[in-house]
Amino acid sequence: MKIKIINQSEHPLPQYETAHAAGMDLRASIKEEIVLKPLQRQLIPTGLFMELPVGFEAQIRPRSGLAYKHGISIVNSPGTIDADYRGELKVLLVNLSDTDFKIANGDRIAQMVVAKHETVQWQAVEALEETVRGEGGYGHTGKS
Repeated sequence: MKIKIINQSEHPLPQYETAHAAGMDLRASIKEEIVLKPLQRQLIPTGLFMELPVGFEAQIRPRSGLAYKHGISIVNSPGTIDADYRGELKVLLVNLSDTDFKIANGDRIAQMVVAKHETVQWQAVEALEETVRGEGGYGHTGKS
């Protein structure tokens, strides 16, 4: 699938790092270093603008290495970029650690997965089909 993209950063376009990767790394496009203090959140620009086809979305997800090693995540994870959005892709990072985290121009800050989605039409009913699980929600199996 081809997707139209404008790159106003000085970095290469997002790409898959391995043959079977689902996500592409997004890089910070910033003029000066940003320091995220503990529990601080900030929108980090990427310099990318794109035109997704109708029926697709881009999911913005945390990078596992940043999450594990530094406690860096995405506040609205996964973030959703809709097909009709034409603004700059920005990543809402949060520092969940107890130490400052520095972001430099070109740092890989998140990953993006492009995925097909369905548009639903609701069918209002008075009852739903019964299942073995029923209304069992969070922790209903008793397992950790």
